[in-house]
Amino acid sequence: MSAADKNMLSAQAYDACELCPRRCGVARSAGRAGVCGMTSELRVARSALHFWEEPPISGEAGSGAIFFSGCPLRCVFCQNHEISSEGFGLPVSTRRLAEMMLELQGQGALNINLVTPLHFAPTVREAVLLARDAGLSLPIVCNTSGYERAEVVRSLADVVDVWLTDFKYASGRLAGELSSAPDYPEVASEALLAMVQGVRAQGGREVSEDGAMRRGIIVRHLVLPSHADDSCAVLDRVWELAGNDVDLSIMNQYTPNEACRRAGGPLSGAVLDEEYEIVLCHADDLGFERIWWQEGGTVSESFVPAFDATGVVGPEL
Repeated sequence: MSAADKNMLSAQAYDACELCPRRCGVARSAGRAGVCGMTSELRVARSALHFWEEPPISGEAGSGAIFFSGCPLRCVFCQNHEISSEGFGLPVSTRRLAEMMLELQGQGALNINLVTPLHFAPTVREAVLLARDAGLSLPIVCNTSGYERAEVVRSLADVVDVWLTDFKYASGRLAGELSSAPDYPEVASEALLAMVQGVRAQGGREVSEDGAMRRGIIVRHLVLPSHADDSCAVLDRVWELAGNDVDLSIMNQYTPNEACRRAGGPLSGAVLDEEYEIVLCHADDLGFERIWWQEGGTVSESFVPAFDATGVVGPEL
């Protein structure tokens, strides 16, 4: 790890925070909230088995998902708004986070699935190392929006085994309109390239005999109503950057939240079957060998777990 990477993951990174692409420079360690909505105090909204990820992640046993509070993006269609922008979650110590990982391993989880964790990257890395010292043997999954600094991705290569990353937009205009991040396509491209390089350096994709992913990358893309053209452009970019070094997950589970329903327009409805088929066919035409897709009728808020602090409170190591 380079000296710059070590500094990125030190506790001092919270003093003038540049952990996410916003690089807001806020003194989170002094109790001020960054653009992500969080101070340096680690907050977690849920720690439990999760069965709704892609088959290589959830399998039948379930993924050990830990949901972190806060998010650098502000997606107008967000389904996790209670934790991403409204701040729900309980404060936990680094040791307690490590203990949650061990508890999930004890419950039979296939992996430890860290959901939107990288605005807490220094603390998360420390917790993973602590858990490993205490007996954690499961793969670590980093479940991210894709809006991450490549430097942070590279600095976590020694603790992250699987990247479960979104690639939301190819259009900067659309990314600015829907997520207040016009630089999203460029940032996500650099982050994905860093993920690919890191996994290659570790030996490439690896799955167990039962199909569970031990190391690799799954790129997720949520098809949005009336935006199949941008979805196809996203797939073009992912193919150019990674080809078949990644699994591709194309989702049709878009569900309008209350704000989108009130606003009306294309985002107030569901994705049409015809739109989804266009995107699936384009992925096939590009040559992706491992494509995950969803059957019809998946539009439902049942994919969103209850953010009720399940599994968060407990004794420390």
